Parts: sequence; structure tokens; C-alpha cells
Amino acid sequence: MKQFFAAKAEYPDLLLFFRMGDFYELFYDDARKAARLLDITLTQRGNSAGAPIPMAGVPHHAYESYLARLVALGESVAICEQIGDPAQAKGLVERKVVRVITPGTVTDEALLSERRDTLLMAVSRNRGGYGLAWADLAGGRFLVNQVEGDDALEAELARLEPAELLLPDEDGWPGFLQQRHGVRLRAPWLFDADSGRRQLLQFFGLHDLNGFGLEQQPLAIAAAGALLGYVEETQRQRLPHLTAITFESADDAIAMNAATRRHLELDSRVDGDHRHTLLGVLDSTVSPMGGRLLRRWLHRPLRDQQVLGERHLAVSTLIDSAAADSLRESFRALGDIERILTRIALRSARPRDLSTLRDGLALLPQIRQQLQPLSSPRLLQLHDALGQHDDCTALLQRAVATQPPLKLSDGGVLADGFDGELDELRQLSTHADQFLLDLEQRERASSGIATLKVGYNRVHGYYIEISKGQSDKAPVHYTRRQTLTNAERYITEELKGFEDKVLSARERSLGREKQLYEQLLDTLQAHLPGLKQCAHALSELDVLAAFGERAQALDWVRPVLQATPGLRIERGRHPVVEAVRDEPFEPNDIALDEQRRMLIITGPNMGGKSTYMRQVALIVLLAHIGSFVPADAAVLGPVDRILTRIGAGDDLAKGQSTFMVEMAETSYILHNASGQSLVLMDEIGRGTSTYDGLALADAVARHLADHNRCYTLFATHYFELTALASADSGIANVHLDAVEHQDPQRGDTLVFMHAVKDGPADRSFGLQVAALAGLPRSAVQQARRRLAELEQRGNQSQARQMSPEALDAPQQLGLLQAPSAALDALAALEPDDLTPKQALEALYRLKALQ
Repeated sequence: MKQFFAAKAEYPDLLLFFRMGDFYELFYDDARKAARLLDITLTQRGNSAGAPIPMAGVPHHAYESYLARLVALGESVAICEQIGDPAQAKGLVERKVVRVITPGTVTDEALLSERRDTLLMAVSRNRGGYGLAWADLAGGRFLVNQVEGDDALEAELARLEPAELLLPDEDGWPGFLQQRHGVRLRAPWLFDADSGRRQLLQFFGLHDLNGFGLEQQPLAIAAAGALLGYVEETQRQRLPHLTAITFESADDAIAMNAATRRHLELDSRVDGDHRHTLLGVLDSTVSPMGGRLLRRWLHRPLRDQQVLGERHLAVSTLIDSAAADSLRESFRALGDIERILTRIALRSARPRDLSTLRDGLALLPQIRQQLQPLSSPRLLQLHDALGQHDDCTALLQRAVATQPPLKLSDGGVLADGFDGELDELRQLSTHADQFLLDLEQRERASSGIATLKVGYNRVHGYYIEISKGQSDKAPVHYTRRQTLTNAERYITEELKGFEDKVLSARERSLGREKQLYEQLLDTLQAHLPGLKQCAHALSELDVLAAFGERAQALDWVRPVLQATPGLRIERGRHPVVEAVRDEPFEPNDIALDEQRRMLIITGPNMGGKSTYMRQVALIVLLAHIGSFVPADAAVLGPVDRILTRIGAGDDLAKGQSTFMVEMAETSYILHNASGQSLVLMDEIGRGTSTYDGLALADAVARHLADHNRCYTLFATHYFELTALASADSGIANVHLDAVEHQDPQRGDTLVFMHAVKDGPADRSFGLQVAALAGLPRSAVQQARRRLAELEQRGNQSQARQMSPEALDAPQQLGLLQAPSAALDALAALEPDDLTPKQALEALYRLKALQ
């Protein structure tokens, strides 16, 4: 317990897995917490201050499954191991914390999500600016960035979704950070730019950071230093797989804020069904590392049309040459080479990691041969990046057994013939069984005891067993070793000598194998840079081949990217809706350019307005990751942002109503959209009264058209907004239609056409959609009667305002009008200067002016 308290004092906030024999034990509050989280038994052992000590434990051979559950819950664990060989220790076995496992620093295969990066991120700040550094330890990637403002920080967090977030322990952080899981507060002095720079220079062995483009990025340096210090503190070893830092410029990618990613359902949905997302439809990658790269591409669509053009050409070449299918077949035997290389670097690779790497490297000549005749520049670059790794392949083929065991301690990891000394030691163990059979036959014959047996157990070693009834016939040179209920066990000088020889051979064999295994890891470490480059090339080939497979399977076409502004899509389709629908999808066109920048989209609910808008955004996004797109043709000019305001939802944690969330997202768009941005606006103003909502929708549409001048799809039920369209406004009207017909059994039914046509809609079909949703017939009929009354009243008011007799009569309040006399009188009031009586009198005067 003294050892436990000493280790626990170093890590008071972490769960301590304390090795005791075949178990990792937890004590006191750690035990109570682990028992609750893992649903394991809470027991007691010994006493401290007169009270029993709470204890809970997990078997050491199965601890990874328990660790995975704890890490998934956001917990961190310190592993306190027995140091040295307990069998040779005198007195208490020494124990030491050898590793700290946190949600952002895990590298073990069992603790990681196979197709999603596990990221650790650190954030520094200074006067509204933020420095970001994040590392994928399992993949060996280290990146940094600097952003301005809370919105940009939130967007990056939504894109990267770090498993663990390091922040200086200071006040004033935005609310969205305080609500995140995995936030770990650290001492503010750890986020100092000067000390961070020194730490980075020492770690990478450099004179300056110009090679990484970081010298003029102090906030990024501060975050990177804090992250690196945390990693070294938790891993307690060298990190040779982190060889560089990449500065990721925001200008290189199409910006999308957190709301846009949520609205477009790139890789997640509110209902948790990941299959019905863009990634769910797009991801046909074969290898886990290809799946992770695709997810990164999807969340960071590029603006560089040259890079994207090379990807599009590569996909086209793979399709035309029929190489996509053959490559994908080769990738099925690859395994997760990227993460295996990390475990080799950290010296935590298991035997089957090496056999998987061996089999993957053996495929390289075949993959290079498939790429050799292809003329795409990017495919040729990837062909060269694969490199020649014949030495590593040959070494692994000679060294590693065909089917190695799971653990090195099981023995038999290294192949026969790899090392002469190891083969000799194994030979002794191999022939042990035959020696025992021969000894048993000789002893039976010499003693005359037909039931005599020769056996072995781990406690007592080798023995000769004779039943109780025959024990009086035991020869005099037998020495009793153990007495059982029904038998006696003996040892002889010959058997004892054999036991010493065999057990020593087995022990020395395992020791020699461990030594050779460590040497093998040392050799592989020298080849890590080239192998990492090879793994990245394989990942990209997997993604490009998956793009080719999707294009062929789903009838997608190669987009054209051009420098001329505008968007033109012919017969575009929504990739996810089309994939999940049984009926054929109705394709639609869109054309936006300098003279036609905004479409006011009207039509019934469920008519397809939101689907139409989203499909345009998804087609643009797919084109900018290098994929083909669901359309007959797509010609796209430069795009710098995709911004959306779609759907309804509140944020009660921030105290924001549905309408406040809507206005906050709209405000962000109005402040950030440029002439190269694609903006989707759905039903602006519906969260407040009709007049307020219409006024806001009108103002937002005008601002986007006149000031932002972005490419805008503006869906609305306010038909008054269709009046904004004119020849020189840059605004046009389109609509989606529906047809109502009579069904003898069901009454009025509605057929949605899902086709986008020019011009405004003439009806919303709200009552018909309500009926389709299952509203009681009586409620729908009541709504019809009320609608008829409102329409008649509106027609009468309009006729009255237009008649000559009504010119001198008080005019009815128009939708965006108010009595000017009343407004003037109201504007003249100073509420703070009025007594209650004066205020009441003013109210009566205003009443008389209506």
C-alpha cells in the first residue's frame, strides 16, 4: 500500500491500475469509480485506520477491453507495473508507473476506432486569436493552425472533433468549450510561446522553425509546445514517429462552420444512423487507413483546383483502365500499416503487427505493376512514393513465423531458421515429449507397474505418478515429490536432470526470442520515414480507387473546375437521398453566375426544397475533395465557403431559443459570406410572428444579394419575397410543384413532382401536407374553413383599398406598412420622462390614431 500511495500521489486525478500478480487492482475511490463504470465487483482487503480497504480489479491478460471502455467514457488511466522478474525479486516487487493512457494519446489497437482519427488538441489564445495544435499519435501526424475569433475556433473543433482538449487553466473561455467532453485544464505557463519554441527545437533537433513555416506563428508554437509536453509526460518515452509539424492554412480549404457541417450531415446524424450520411454513401475504402484519410478529406475540401484536377484525372484514369477494381482487390490484404508503424516506433508492436506489415509490403511489387502503365501525374507520383522496401520485406519474411501467436511471451514468434542459437534451444523443448514417452515405457518395464505415468505441471515440474494401491512397488531410487488423495508422485535423478535442462532451454529460448524481437524493431525503426511515406501513398490510392468504384456504381460524372465564377449543374441528384430511396430520384438543374446569384425557392412542404439546396452543396463539396459527382454535368467556379441555415433547433444549455439559434446562424452568414461563397437559407423568419419574420427574411435576402453578393439558395414560404426578383437584381424565382387529385378512398391526395421549374409557386399545400401527416380529418376540415375565411377577408380588404370610394377611408394595415401618424407620435415619446398617468394618456392617443 505504500507503493500504491506513492504512485497515486503522482497521478491523483487518474485511475491507477496497480499490478498485483495476474490482476490490475484499484483501491479506495478508484475502486468505487471503476466498479461503477465497468460493472465489476467491489471487494475489500486488509485494513487501514481500522477500516477495510475497498478494492476492485481486472485480469491483466484482458485489461485492454476494460481500458477501452474507460477511455470511451473520457477517463484517463495510469498503468503501474511490476518492474523486473517477480520470481527473482527479494522481498517486495518494485512497481512503477510506466505509462499514462488518456483519450487523446491512445495508440493500442484495441483502444482505437478503426476508421476515425483519435486526436489530442491544445489551444492557446491571445487577444481574440487562437493557436491550435493537434496530434494523431496513432498515425504519427502533428499539425498546427491559427484562427481569429470564437466562431473560427468552434468551426475547427467541429471539423477535427478531438478526443482530448488541453486548455490553459484561465477564465473567460467560450461556452462551447466548457461543454465539451475530454477538456483537461493545464497550468497557463505551459502555453508560453518562448518555452514552446525551445521545446520544439530540442525535440526535432533544429536550429529554427522556418522549415515548418512556424517562426511567425507564436500562438501555434505555444499550443504545439503545450501539446508536446503533455505527450512526453504521458507516454514516458521517445516519439520517433513524430518527425515534422505541418502548418495547415485556413485559406487552402473551403470553410464550413459547425452549423454547416451539422446541417449537411457529412458523417453524422441526430438519430445516430451513420449509414445515411454523405460519408456512409461515399466510403467504400478497403483499408482502415484509407477510410480515415477519406474522412479527413471530406471535412477539409480543398480550393486548389490544380490538386483537385489531378485527383479527378487519377479517378478517371483508374476507371478507364479498369485498374480501380484490381487495386481494391490488392488492398484487402493490406492491414492498417499506418498504425502498425506507430506501434513499431513506440516499441509496442505485437507479433501479428509484424506479420501484417510483412504481408502488406509483399503486395507492393504487384501494386506498382498495376500503376506503372497509367498516365495520370498523381498516380505516377504515388507509384514513386510507394518506394522500394525489398530489404524490409525479405527481413520480415525470414524473421517472422507464418502465423505468429498474439503475444511475444507465448513463444514461437520468430521463424525457424532465422537464428541458429534459438533453433538449438527450441530443439531441446521440441524433443521433450518424445523423451518423456520413452522414459515412461522404460520405467513401466523396469518397475512392473503398468499404470505408471510421467507428467508435468507448472507448480511441481516433472514427476512419475503411481496410484496409492501400487505405491509399495515404487523402486528405492524414486524420491517422493508430492502426495495426492489417490496417488503418489516421485522424481528420479534422471528426470530431475532432464527437467533442469528442458526448463532452462525454454526460459533461455524465450529470452533469446525477446532479444531478437527487440533487434528486429530496432532495424525497422531505421526504415520508418520511407515506410510512413509508403503508407500514406497506399491510403490515398485506396481513396482514389474508392472514388472510382462509387462513380461507376452510382453513375457519377467528373466535374469541371474553372477560374470563371459561377455554378452550373445539369440533372444534379442528392447522393444520400438517392441511395436510400426505392423510387427513382428526380434530377434538377441549377445555374448561378454574376448576373444570377440568388434563387428564391418556393413550393410546398415536402416538395423537395431542402433536398434541392443540400444536393447543390454536397455536389460542390464532393467536387472539392476529388470525387466525381451525382449529376450529368457540373461546371464549378471558385468557392471559398459553404454556409447554411437549415432546420430548427434550440440550444437550451446556452439559453438560446430556436429563433435565437436561427438568428445567430444567419448573423454569422451575413458577416462572413463573400462573393465566392455558397449560401443555403431555409425558411428564414419562421420562428417569430408573420410580420417580423417576413420583414427579417426580406432584409436578409436583400443583404445577401446587395452586400455579400454570394451564390444563394433561399427557400421560403413567404410568397411576398418573390417580388424581389427583377432583371438587374441578380435574383430569380424557381419553385417545386405538387399536383392535387381526388382519390375515391382517401379523398384529396397530393403528388409531389420534385422538379425545379422557373417562376414562383402559387400555393403552399400546407393543409394537404398536414393531412398526409395524419392530422385528424376534423382538424383539417376546421383549418380549411378558417383558411377560406382568412382568404375572403384578405380579398375584401384588397378590393376596398383599390376602390375609388375607399381612397379617403382609413386604409387597412399592409403587411409591411404601419400608420405614419401613430409611428410619429410613438417616436416623439420619451418613456423615462412620463408619469404613469401621462403614459396612460399617451396610450389612449395612440389608440385613437389607428
